[in-house]
Amino acid sequence: MIRVGITQGDINGIGPEVIIKALADPRMSELFVPVVYGSSKVFSYYRKGLSEGETFSYQIVSGAREARPKRVNLVETGTGEVRIEPGTATREGGIEAVNALRRAADDLAAGDIDVVVTAPINKENVQEAGFGFTGHTEFFADRFGGEPLMVMCSERMKVGLATIHVPLAQVSGMLSPELIVQRLEQLKRMLVTDFRIVEPRIAVLGLNPHAGDGGLIGGEEETVVRPAMAEAVRRGVLAFGPFAADGFFASGGYARYDAVLAMYHDQGLIPFKSLSTGGVNFTASLPVVRTSPDHGVAYDIAGRGVADETSLRDALYAATDIFRNRRWYAEISANPLKHYERERGADVSVKDLKLSEGHEE
Repeated sequence: MIRVGITQGDINGIGPEVIIKALADPRMSELFVPVVYGSSKVFSYYRKGLSEGETFSYQIVSGAREARPKRVNLVETGTGEVRIEPGTATREGGIEAVNALRRAADDLAAGDIDVVVTAPINKENVQEAGFGFTGHTEFFADRFGGEPLMVMCSERMKVGLATIHVPLAQVSGMLSPELIVQRLEQLKRMLVTDFRIVEPRIAVLGLNPHAGDGGLIGGEEETVVRPAMAEAVRRGVLAFGPFAADGFFASGGYARYDAVLAMYHDQGLIPFKSLSTGGVNFTASLPVVRTSPDHGVAYDIAGRGVADETSLRDALYAATDIFRNRRWYAEISANPLKHYERERGADVSVKDLKLSEGHEE
């Protein structure tokens, strides 16, 4: 079974609560082996808020290698008698979140877990713990290498971001034909390997209102976006646009495409969260699989027992599905028929054909 690492996130946010609610359903442990990274004191505290008839139990293990199937396993990362203050940003909350995250990343690197699902952190108080990154996306990119692509996924749509956690004033200066081509190629690769979509169609949003109106409201569409799209199409990416973001989402145009490339964070996330339920944040283009719910720490409702676990549950499903899809793609790509030999006119024996198709002699 796939081993899924789950980090507790900010202990004063809704992360522990949605983890408990999702894993309280025993059917979840039938799908994968849950390995939670966090404080046993924190989870004992929050499980008191379960509804009548719901139960949540776990076994403490020293490491992911000891995790057993058909039950919730907890790797203790707590620092001891931690103070729990639901709804409050505290230094302790940041330290506990970072401890859990780093331990899970170590186990992921060691192969002791297969994927990781992260509960929300507070991007400010984790800096007091020496985190040094603007979010999970940047942390995993630094830890595992590669150029990350932030993608929001739901049953309704998939939205990738050309720029991620950067100030709006810097977006235009960061955009270049090279960056957009890279993002489009990353999106295509993700759709093929992680979601089994053949020849995906990708919509591209303009940067400016009305997609620039032919240069009347900004020129980036003509000088940056269109040249990038032309080059991406030349490289085999089915890219369409650039579209004005407001009309594109309001008219339901997104339904005609397998993914959308937005130019900046809020341009993609506001319509995504408005139109989707149970969305998932997926860090694509890395050698490891990391997903998270599409919400933050939600201090305003923390500790009240009203947090909705749907997005966390969908993040668990997505992580296991993506892991299986990658494994499937690697298997079918491992011994491809040598096309270059056929192109040269070389004979390919029946034996070679049978072996390439997985048949025995």
